Amino acid sequence: MRTRDLGHQVVVVVSAMGDTTDHLLELAKNVSANPERRELDLLLSVGERISMALLSMAIRDLGGSAISFTGSQAGIITNDRHIDARIIEVRPFRVQDELARGNIVIIAGYQGVSYRKEVTTLGRGGSDTTAVAMAAALDAEWCEICSDVDGVYSADPRVVPAAKRIPTLSHEETQELAEAGAKVLNAQAVEFAKERGIAIYARATAQPPPGDSELTDGTIVRKFASRPPGTVVGIASEKDLFLLLADDCSDELFEFLDDQKVCGKQLHLTSTVDHCSIAMVISRENLHDEARVRTRLAEKLGASVRLIDGIGAVSAIGAGINTSYHNLRAGSAALASLQVLGVSTSSFRITWLIPADSVDTAVRALHQAFIEAMPHPVP
Repeated sequence: MRTRDLGHQVVVVVSAMGDTTDHLLELAKNVSANPERRELDLLLSVGERISMALLSMAIRDLGGSAISFTGSQAGIITNDRHIDARIIEVRPFRVQDELARGNIVIIAGYQGVSYRKEVTTLGRGGSDTTAVAMAAALDAEWCEICSDVDGVYSADPRVVPAAKRIPTLSHEETQELAEAGAKVLNAQAVEFAKERGIAIYARATAQPPPGDSELTDGTIVRKFASRPPGTVVGIASEKDLFLLLADDCSDELFEFLDDQKVCGKQLHLTSTVDHCSIAMVISRENLHDEARVRTRLAEKLGASVRLIDGIGAVSAIGAGINTSYHNLRAGSAALASLQVLGVSTSSFRITWLIPADSVDTAVRALHQAFIEAMPHPVP
């Protein structure tokens, strides 16, 4: 209401309240060990619809004018995957009409409609994606992602009390942080922002809107972040992973994973004249029914595939982080007292695979080595 009173047109994308989505998943598991993905989408989309209707009622009670839309009513068109659909187009005609009438438009995040007219959901954090996609479609002045924290931090403050708020991040750095497990912005949302050149303001809900000047707090995610290349900006981690090891590189394994809709986070394939092997990191968050997948994998491929549980990962993120081996060496030295099961890199990330019960210790060690021990840059 305050933002609208300042003269801005406002579109609000809402998530489900509290633990609503987890509660709905629990209801599904109570009646079915393996809920059908289409029906699960219909169920899970309810949480955001509750939020949107309640928010619209609250705004009207304050004397404002608001209207709420589901993802399909707002024109969010997705592919035909359930549980983890991707937005392919936004047709915001009804949203534009209501803005022209002076309404605050409230949209249920996390959901859309496929080209087959089926309700779909976008996966965890999908409300971020809805917001950025809608901002792009409306040519919005800015896109704010609001939460109870005032921006993106260099590590989880609950694990690292010395974690620092990061004033500015590039799209690529933020996407790597999200992919590596940081509970910041949704990775697909950042991908959208990068493609459309949208700046994202991650901030606390209680902060005033950005206005014409830069934020004095919060985190701005945009095309470039001014800092020396090779600087580590944040440490991200994941605990609920497992490792798939295969002694055969035939297409049969990948065909099986596609059929079961299992997405690997990292894939390493090595091949010599007489041997080929695969190592793949998989997140349980991306696994719809682990017990069924494990059973069918054993039936189809037998002993040629092994699953190793209790895996965690800790990652250092920064632009140009691998222009030399300095960061890899420094990070490995900081983790010398821990068991390291593997290392992988990208242009913006170094990831160490470690036992899941060592993750918090590893996060603190890398944060101390890369961020707390580094001198402050000269203004």
